[in-house]
Amino acid sequence: MNNIRKIPLSRLGYDFISKEFIPDGKDEYHLRNIQNRSGIDYRNLSAFEIEVLVKNGNTTDNWNNILVSDAFNPELVKNCKFYGLIRIGKLEPYYLEFHGLKAEVGLYNSTIISCDLGDNVAINHVNYISHYIIGNEVVIVQVDEMKTSVNAKFGNGILKDGEEESSRIWLELCNENGGRKVIPFNGMQPGDAWLWSKYRDDSALLEKFITFTETEYKTEPGYYGKVGDRTVIKNTNIINDVWIGSDAYIKGANKLKNLTIKSNARGKSQIGEGCELVNGIIDFGCRIFYGVKAVRFVIASNSQLKYGARLINSYLGSNATISCCEVLNSLIFPAHEQHHNNSFLCAAVVSGQSNIPAGATIGSNHNSRGADGEIIAGRGFWPGLCVSLKHNSKFANFTILAKGDYDYELNIPIPFSLVSIQENTNSLVIMPAYWFMYNMYALQRNTFKYQDRDQRYEKIQNIEFDYLAPDTVNEMFSSLSLFEQLIGESYIRYINETKTEAAYDIKKTADELGKAMLEKKDPIISELEITAKGIENAKRPVKIIKIQQAYDIFKTMIRFYGINYLINHIEELENTSISELEKSLAKSSLRRNNWLNIGGQLMSEETIGSFREKVHTEKIKSWDDVHDFYRQEGDNYASQKRQHAITSLLELEKLKLKEITKERTLTWCEEVKRTKQWMVDSVESSRKKDYTNPFRKMMYDTQEELNEVLGKFEDNSFIKTQKTELEAFIKRVDDFTKRLNN
Repeated sequence: MNNIRKIPLSRLGYDFISKEFIPDGKDEYHLRNIQNRSGIDYRNLSAFEIEVLVKNGNTTDNWNNILVSDAFNPELVKNCKFYGLIRIGKLEPYYLEFHGLKAEVGLYNSTIISCDLGDNVAINHVNYISHYIIGNEVVIVQVDEMKTSVNAKFGNGILKDGEEESSRIWLELCNENGGRKVIPFNGMQPGDAWLWSKYRDDSALLEKFITFTETEYKTEPGYYGKVGDRTVIKNTNIINDVWIGSDAYIKGANKLKNLTIKSNARGKSQIGEGCELVNGIIDFGCRIFYGVKAVRFVIASNSQLKYGARLINSYLGSNATISCCEVLNSLIFPAHEQHHNNSFLCAAVVSGQSNIPAGATIGSNHNSRGADGEIIAGRGFWPGLCVSLKHNSKFANFTILAKGDYDYELNIPIPFSLVSIQENTNSLVIMPAYWFMYNMYALQRNTFKYQDRDQRYEKIQNIEFDYLAPDTVNEMFSSLSLFEQLIGESYIRYINETKTEAAYDIKKTADELGKAMLEKKDPIISELEITAKGIENAKRPVKIIKIQQAYDIFKTMIRFYGINYLINHIEELENTSISELEKSLAKSSLRRNNWLNIGGQLMSEETIGSFREKVHTEKIKSWDDVHDFYRQEGDNYASQKRQHAITSLLELEKLKLKEITKERTLTWCEEVKRTKQWMVDSVESSRKKDYTNPFRKMMYDTQEELNEVLGKFEDNSFIKTQKTELEAFIKRVDDFTKRLNN
């Protein structure tokens, strides 16, 4: 049966902290006194003030336990019940107005237990509020229950003194079985969550992460909940164990429990109607509206949940939006979009700059021997409408999946690819370099969009939004080798099957043969059926199409990446000199190394190895140290990326540093201008299809109607910006060539 205890009414508001947890020489208010930083000088009530309070229908167990500031006005306190130690700041005859709500300053029709109230608060019809510290000019109206328990953790996965391990809150990220679970904490970055969930074989690292979290927060029971200055809370049912920053706006929520809601004047957080949020951390500038259900979660800054979204056991990165749908057991990096009621994401790492639309079902594979496996998707992941995937699957950066049911596990290693199912031949088809060939507009615009929308309050991690970066370039290099291998194998198979006289020495290795054919652009490549193994866990063929075009484009983009950074580096040298180039890079390790995506921030594998060693040896011994490491690596990233780009150029061209000459550099300058022109032309032509395709135009009876709906093509601001940038780019390269010295 329910354990309902009967305790004398005279103890209501007291004994918040058990005596065994109160240090010697302290009382039960010692933590509360530390938390209250209002600077208000309190005094006892005067006899006159008590008389006015009684006249106004107020009651208390002890008038001596109500302390007030010198500017307290008892006329502004009516029909309230007070229990325990109450401290009240200035009350003046004003009303506070916010979004059309007009609330009288003062305390009205409320039960208030052991709380500190700041200056000029407006509290009205709060049925029960206990153990809270309220800031200045806070509005709280029509709240059923608002209380803090003695062991409140405000969403952090810590244990208070005397608690059992079973009480700890974990986030079961990436995997439904809890094998990658992490402890949530206020300030958790996506990199923290990824490192913690990834290196499960490094028990020493995991133990250090637990220690970092345990030492980050005080374990003594008895901390009060807080509501920051100028926060407005109205028409809300339950708020339990919630720490709320300043300038937040909460309206019509059903239940808020065990949360930290970070908010301030620069990063205002809002929670709206019908929301039920339990066991979570909400960072600065977040907006959560309209029936959202979230349990065991972290939401990074400037992100949104709305329209009935469900977020459970998940980390959502910054600058992201989830609407209407359900997300479980997932780790999502910054700049993620997922909307429409019938999309579902489960047991996945989604590396950001991603879009999951209606009908996408990624998870729910419970008809196998166990729970879901895992999905790992590189940045730029975009499953199209009505896509279903089978765990386990892995996707390279900027993979787009065409509509279809993908019933088998996939390992797509080629970036910028379109993956589709060819029903008539029962085959999986991969078109590499699809984005460059057919949708450069979206690729370029998304890079601009993500950078423009990065409104994080604290930019602790340096997020890479450019589609040409160490991770994608390395994948393109691997794809070039794969293409060469596949072409060679296909040609040998073709010769053996057709008994045709070989135009190449087929005794060479497949990759050597394929490379020769691709570099020669042999027309026979278009006649070969190119299939790959190890990409789909099925017996049907996996076809790679337009492989010559992809091979050439990948090389072009790698050269563009490398030449750009080479020009940038030479420009920074004294005398803009080739001779100075070799000196400046002579001591550098010109080796193209492997890179990892650490919550949206790119770092070399060697850097992460060094990081783990520093954690093991306690050179990094707190989450603050980890975040300082992110900042330091972010500061180093520009030079590291430049070195990677120049190294990539040298590797692709099979050159040594000393073989870079003025003449070669001038040739590269002409090439990079042509490539940039092609990119801008592709941006324009890919967008123009929306205006010229007859199936797009058939919606409109006249050109004028089309222009009113879509806007005039010639007025497209992004294309205009791209053309302006092209002119500036060409001018800069031309100026560089004039200044370039031997």
